Amino acid sequence: MTKLTFLPHPERCPDGLEVDAEPGETILNVALKNGLDIEHACEKACACTTCHVVIRQGFDSLEESDENEDDMLDKAWGLEPDSRLSCQALVADDDLVIEIPKYNLNMVSEGH
Repeated sequence: MTKLTFLPHPERCPDGLEVDAEPGETILNVALKNGLDIEHACEKACACTTCHVVIRQGFDSLEESDENEDDMLDKAWGLEPDSRLSCQALVADDDLVIEIPKYNLNMVSEGH
């Protein structure tokens, strides 16, 4: 099992969350399965950036993003070198520390 640590987020998980995951699961599915509601407006189709996360530890253990994900990430609010779409990033064997950005394009456009 791989340990995923989600850093505290003021709305999504104020206390943070630490869970176990099976390699091969997406970060988003692990989060949702454990009660952490990461927004995913396109329903996991890699067609938006609402599930954007930043991998603070363990980024190099993830498979590289494909061209479609890279094109979407270019549109993400607060993009960083270690950003991924959680609907596309598959958990591997190394533990991950994950930050959910304070905003995403959906929240910004809706005035949250």
